[in-house]
Amino acid sequence: MTLHFRALAAQTAKNGAISADEMLALRRAAWPDGRIDPEEAEAIFILNDQITAPTVEWSDFFIEALVEFTVNGTQPRGHVSEDNAHWLIERVEHDGKVGSLTELELLVRVLEKALSAPDALRVFVLEQIEREVLSGEGPTRCGGSLERGSITSAECALIRRTIFASGGDRPAGVSRAEAEMLYRLKDATLGAANAPEWPRLFVQGVGNHLQGWNGAKGLTRERASQLETFMNDRSSNIGRVLTRMGRTNGTQFAQALQEVALGRQESQRDIAGEAARDHTVNDAEQLWLNAQIDANDTLDELDEALLRFLDGKD
Repeated sequence: MTLHFRALAAQTAKNGAISADEMLALRRAAWPDGRIDPEEAEAIFILNDQITAPTVEWSDFFIEALVEFTVNGTQPRGHVSEDNAHWLIERVEHDGKVGSLTELELLVRVLEKALSAPDALRVFVLEQIEREVLSGEGPTRCGGSLERGSITSAECALIRRTIFASGGDRPAGVSRAEAEMLYRLKDATLGAANAPEWPRLFVQGVGNHLQGWNGAKGLTRERASQLETFMNDRSSNIGRVLTRMGRTNGTQFAQALQEVALGRQESQRDIAGEAARDHTVNDAEQLWLNAQIDANDTLDELDEALLRFLDGKD
């Protein structure tokens, strides 16, 4: 961290506010080398804790800088490390709760930008939202004006973005744990004044879990690291060949990397067949669905909407 950045951060913390000029100075001090280092990331979080009336400009900078640090702060870039995920969770809940919508937005934005992220990060985000729905307290609660046991539009948007984010074990797909969370929220909020987006989110989310294609697995951070090491290895003949191909023909390079480095023959896969099989609700999935429906001893309107969706009637 530069001395200039440290001095600016200290002055802003002392005032409890940040001016437009100070914001511009912080941006210039934080980005001279195009990266955010750990000391700067920690200082930015401390500033956020101490600014009593954050401006839109500050919130944008806070999110942008910490997404860059969390997602691209370690190699391979684009893959959130276990250490960075743990640091982010610990920093956000240092006082026992997520303190603002800005912090929630930061968490969700990390998941959206990352190619992969530890499961613990997505679980943490969804736990915060579920807790707020059930308790009626938290940054999505419109200053406490909404009763607990109902789902707000802000919560629907955050849930949708989180469960369909790229940084997870099922990119753009809903996992079993996430589908069960949707069912818990559904049962806890039946008959409440929920946001109009909620029924569609519930049906699409659970329906995606049951009928979504499982073949599009994301590249894990470990595999990405192996590939990066492989491509940087100039000692092997194949590494030199692929490097030359990368300079001359991007399409051939991508195909070679896929077939040689990953060891896959994607062209031989029956993609349509895989998708069709995953689309069909199998016996195990049907048993799971029956258990979810039976949990509250009633077939409610959202259950019925889900069943129509699965039958292709909606």
